[in-house]
Amino acid sequence: MNIQRLSPPQASAYRALMLEAYAAHPDAFTSSVDERAGLPLSWWEARLADGPAPREVVLGATEGASLLGVAGLSFETREKAGHKATLFGMYVPASMRGRGLGRELVARALDCARTRPGVTLVQLTVTQGNVAAETLYERCGFVTFGLEPLAVAVDGGFVSKRHMWCDLRATDESTRRF
Repeated sequence: MNIQRLSPPQASAYRALMLEAYAAHPDAFTSSVDERAGLPLSWWEARLADGPAPREVVLGATEGASLLGVAGLSFETREKAGHKATLFGMYVPASMRGRGLGRELVARALDCARTRPGVTLVQLTVTQGNVAAETLYERCGFVTFGLEPLAVAVDGGFVSKRHMWCDLRATDESTRRF
């Protein structure tokens, strides 16, 4: 298994994996499968575009030509919030779980955030009750700082989201708990 930053030529595989994620777990993502399926491939390619200080970075776990899982980071561009990054689009298909891919993707995303000048924290949201994801994030150093009730409308109801953050200054290579 290899963890790498995805690039525009991998946009089709990334799109397919994320559409699978949105369909399989509609309560875990704010975007819907219909909403994202309607976007042109160029949107997905732009998300993976290279550059010296990209606004977004998507990491992928690969084995050969297969994309096994993904996690993205979005960096704040506003001056007063430039110390923050957001982990988004974390997904490992059920058939690939139990191999440590999720943990490795989160760890590599945190490492990526640490290399960005001025970034001191990574935040995320996770669907309340998704115990596996909540546990993974806690093991990687994230702590809950709030609960957003009725955060996402799904199938005629609502799900709440736990807001979590990881202080990169407190969770360096030597202090990770996994």
